[in-house]
Amino acid sequence: MRRLLMVGFVPCGLLVGGFWSLVRAGSFTGHSDWARVLPAGPGATVVALLAPTACAWLLALLLQPFQVRAVRVLEGYWDRWPATARVADVLVEIQRRRHLALRDKASRPGAASADALRRLAARPPVEVLLPTEVGNALRAGELSAGERYGLATLSAWPRIYMQVSDRLSQSLRSTRDALDAAVNLCWSFLALAAALAAGLYDESGARWLPLVALVLAAVAYKGAVIAAQAYSGLMHVVFDLTAPATVCHRCAPSPGSSGPGDGAAAHVVPRRSGSGQSWQSSALSSAARSMASWPESLRW
Repeated sequence: MRRLLMVGFVPCGLLVGGFWSLVRAGSFTGHSDWARVLPAGPGATVVALLAPTACAWLLALLLQPFQVRAVRVLEGYWDRWPATARVADVLVEIQRRRHLALRDKASRPGAASADALRRLAARPPVEVLLPTEVGNALRAGELSAGERYGLATLSAWPRIYMQVSDRLSQSLRSTRDALDAAVNLCWSFLALAAALAAGLYDESGARWLPLVALVLAAVAYKGAVIAAQAYSGLMHVVFDLTAPATVCHRCAPSPGSSGPGDGAAAHVVPRRSGSGQSWQSSALSSAARSMASWPESLRW
């Protein structure tokens, strides 16, 4: 219920409330009369409260199955259509230049290099960048959280997730709810900006309202980026706590054998970039140090 309220009802309620106000004010049929938005009597007040609320709940329930698609579109998976694929190529090039600029800043001595290194750690390698910051924040976790232990993150996540503690599971759900809510708010404010622009295009005194909606959409998008980075960090925590036991199980000797099971151990080859070892190499080195104290029969 809490997720449906925060992720579904609030964004849909803002959109429905704004559209309802435009319709009541007559913005789509002529000059807006904002005095008509407020109900005139008790009966009209009940209708003005119940009707938008019911519409918001209905819209939230209808859109709930498309939540994953809403996030993926904001991530930048736009290669299904030629027009959006061309836009994606342009934005990926912008992301690539930002990545190279951060890499150049990180290679210089000074206080700014520490911040650049921190920002680089939250991004995927340059060859797999996505068009948006949200997509890059999530992809950084999807391509590095489990790979540090020789596990494919996306394929291992459903099984790894079942092993996490209740507290960590609650943190994951809360962060995911925050991400979905920020994504839905972004889409709601964008849709509201379009509705305001369509209804108020001929009213010079109200043209600032679509701009306000766009600013709020940008704020919601920034919140989605922060939530995506937090979720990516939690993915690393999940694998740090559960992957060693999983690797032990995979590498443990099978019945009737004296060594690790054939083909059980995964091999990770560190990738290299122009500036040296990538995040995979450094993560693998950290994992190797943590496994140095394991029994000899359980090491890779």
